[in-house]
Amino acid sequence: MKYVDPKCRLCRREGVKLFLKGERCFSPQCPLEKKGAVPPGVHGQKNLGRGRLSEYGRRLREKQKLKRLYGVTEKQFKKYVNEARRARTETGKGLLAILETRLDNVVYRLGFAPAKSAAKQLVAHGHIWVDEKKVDISSYRIKPGQVVTLRPRSLKIKPVIASLGKKDFSLPAWLERKGPVGKVKRLPRREEIGGDIDERLVVEYFSR
Repeated sequence: MKYVDPKCRLCRREGVKLFLKGERCFSPQCPLEKKGAVPPGVHGQKNLGRGRLSEYGRRLREKQKLKRLYGVTEKQFKKYVNEARRARTETGKGLLAILETRLDNVVYRLGFAPAKSAAKQLVAHGHIWVDEKKVDISSYRIKPGQVVTLRPRSLKIKPVIASLGKKDFSLPAWLERKGPVGKVKRLPRREEIGGDIDERLVVEYFSR
């Protein structure tokens, strides 16, 4: 089921920044900056410090965090886990590589959009080409060597202009970009993905 409630609630629920709101996540307006990691809801403050989570609870929270970080559904997530299990690499690392090479995430990593939600919109509205063909499916997987391009008319969109003009933007080493054209050079390594994620717990959750 698609999540339609305020995205900042997800960060508060997981207790970490999921960077779902672009520049707001780096500003004093971020709820985690103002209130700290207080869970949402009227009982959020009361639920703080009620004891440690069980092993199942820790695995569940890590799974939810990773799923929300990439904006995928439960069905998609299970599919990715099963695919990673069949790969010739560690399941956790394989899962992260699958999530990172989704088209919406690649668009975000290339700096074409200020947030992953904005990247999804660019893809869904037909602003992205892959190897010079329009692709409007966010879950489309990008392979090494494929070229991702912003359509010419998309360069007039204000959030896109702002994103491309950022001076402090840091491009991941597994990608390359020249203006509105990007390319996946290779699959990302675990240390290049970063994030406060323990993929081992996620794999354990689906192995129970």
